[in-house]
Amino acid sequence: MVADVTIATLTALSVTASLPFFLYGAWIMLDSETVTWDVLTYHLKFIAVGLTLTTVPMVTWMMPRLLDQLGGLSALHAVLGLQAYAMLVFALTGIVRIFQAKREADLYRNPDQDVSLNDLHENMSAWRGRLRIGVFGYVIFWFLAWGVGLYRYLLRYWL
Repeated sequence: MVADVTIATLTALSVTASLPFFLYGAWIMLDSETVTWDVLTYHLKFIAVGLTLTTVPMVTWMMPRLLDQLGGLSALHAVLGLQAYAMLVFALTGIVRIFQAKREADLYRNPDQDVSLNDLHENMSAWRGRLRIGVFGYVIFWFLAWGVGLYRYLLRYWL
């Protein structure tokens, strides 16, 4: 059987490796003047890899072990991680609505229309607010959970 330290190291590397995918996915959106369908799907490819690199170790290794080692730092790590995913779900409530409105207005295939996003629906500014709060919240809580997780890893396996 594989040693606990080996799985912990692979988990730490996987979660850490997700960061460049998140950053590049964000850069794609920030660098794009107009978000077309191609830009959106290209962005989502990187975000999906980042989420997979973070979520698979969490579900397959971290969560099953949580109750066996529930203490101060592990509880903090779990709460921060769950809060990150809660913020992601909150962002999705805005993303889905924005996607629907842009799709109905055909702004993904025909982005040259001279239409303000806020003119597409009366609730667009609220949906965009949810998206921003959710994404920034996810990033903040992800970094906090990642930091606590790395600290726990170092304490448990190397110090």
